[in-house]
Amino acid sequence: MNFDPMYNPYKTQRNVVYGRRGMVAASMPCAAEAGLEMLKKGGNAVDAAIAAAAALTVCEPTSNGVGGDAFAIVWANGKLHGLNSSGTSPAGISIGELKKRGFSGIPEYGWETVNVPGIPAAWAALSEKFGKLPFGELLEPAAQYAEGGYPVPPVLSFYWNKEYRTMKAGLEGEKFKHWFDAFAPGGRTPAAGEIFRLKELAGTLRSIGETRAESFYRGELADRIDGFSRKTGGYLRKEDLAAYRPEWVEPISVSYRGFDVFEMPPNGQGITALMALNILKGFELSGLSGADIAHRQIEAVKLAFQASLEHVADTGSMKVRVEDLLSDAFAEENRKRIGREAFRPVPSSHSDGGTVYLAAADDEGNMVSYIQSNYIGFGSGLVVPGTGIALHSRARNFSFDRNHVNALEPNKRPYHTIIPGFLMKGGKPVGPFGIMGGFMQPQAHVQVLMNCIDFGLNPQAALDAPRWIWMQDREVRLEKSFEQYLADRLEERGHDVSFEKDVLLFGRGQIIWRDENGVLAGGTDSRTDGAIYSW
Repeated sequence: MNFDPMYNPYKTQRNVVYGRRGMVAASMPCAAEAGLEMLKKGGNAVDAAIAAAAALTVCEPTSNGVGGDAFAIVWANGKLHGLNSSGTSPAGISIGELKKRGFSGIPEYGWETVNVPGIPAAWAALSEKFGKLPFGELLEPAAQYAEGGYPVPPVLSFYWNKEYRTMKAGLEGEKFKHWFDAFAPGGRTPAAGEIFRLKELAGTLRSIGETRAESFYRGELADRIDGFSRKTGGYLRKEDLAAYRPEWVEPISVSYRGFDVFEMPPNGQGITALMALNILKGFELSGLSGADIAHRQIEAVKLAFQASLEHVADTGSMKVRVEDLLSDAFAEENRKRIGREAFRPVPSSHSDGGTVYLAAADDEGNMVSYIQSNYIGFGSGLVVPGTGIALHSRARNFSFDRNHVNALEPNKRPYHTIIPGFLMKGGKPVGPFGIMGGFMQPQAHVQVLMNCIDFGLNPQAALDAPRWIWMQDREVRLEKSFEQYLADRLEERGHDVSFEKDVLLFGRGQIIWRDENGVLAGGTDSRTDGAIYSW
């Protein structure tokens, strides 16, 4: 990757970070520190990623938790490995069952949104296949943060309070009281700099560590989840947990201007970013204005989303082959649809997301792209009593249309928004990248990769560059750091443009690139409290 390490037209307050023996980039300093601790103990990048991921369930509960889902792409032993640890729907749920209970769609909160959590299984599977250190040791820093507390950073404090106000207005009933007890004790959320503890979660993390996650799926924690579900009208059962296994898969890719961009296959939406890049690689960008480039990017993203929202689901339900969606013929067909005026796609609606992404690398050559999430904010609003486990709301991604490939059905994975990415060139790893944030994720993958590949920005500058997000129809929102002239030019092309002050809408990411000399270069998004620890 050729970039000018000092080139930074966006005047970020952060510079690209370099390392040699190892690097961990995460959205919270406590997570990056936990990962680096494992590297210094003799662990590898996978050990570091697991420790960082566990710490994030404690130190960034607004975006993830033990009760969520995970995906990973790992470069190890000379090849890429993909891990799909997204959970399936309970055996006892269906569209018909929800209609019997009076639902006309999948609600925002409650048991109707809860699938089997995949995060503990992801940690155990990664450790078993690639790890060097004892599994329990990897989770101990997170348990110590939960038990002893940690000072809450300012960005986290702001969004924690924002999410609390939303949940306070929307959650009613005894089953939700445990969320308020855990995350808003005394009727408020922690202020910036305040020490916060999740003591019950410390015991849960140690139980997962001691049993290699068996307690979560087939032991004491599974019994607690099952009991809470039965008591409060839920669908999730111990049998659903016991039957769950994560799946090792082959990442999918497209070639883009001499690089190979890898994403996870469906049920993930990483294919959306690949379809958009496949369309965009047919355009010559030199000589185009910023507005011309942004217009083509937006149109390519819309076309890619139109295809993925129609076709992507659990692989057993898909009727269109991945190879066809990533073919040059499909890209050319869509490229021809991009003209001067904004395209009006099939109507869709996108939600914000609550997700964390981290990247790790070591001096053995291993690199990890890892992402985990409770979906929207804290997830379902349900916390299992006595455990600190906040259950995710990933079932919200199912369709309530029986005829759709992504229709809610028993024992099925939904269309999934969280997507780790990985960049290769000439068969050699360049490194992991990812930007969390619901349906913003493939849009940010496209923009950030083009910042690096097409425009030569270093990892930090590529992340800090202003972003846009396509919402629906012709609606596009721009970060406030964009110049007004760009908004004017896009409006001239038929886009419905507005400026958005909430930076969380535009995602938050991390990057680690390794150059031909083995030097690591990392960036962490300035939109969050993130940090890079290098060695």
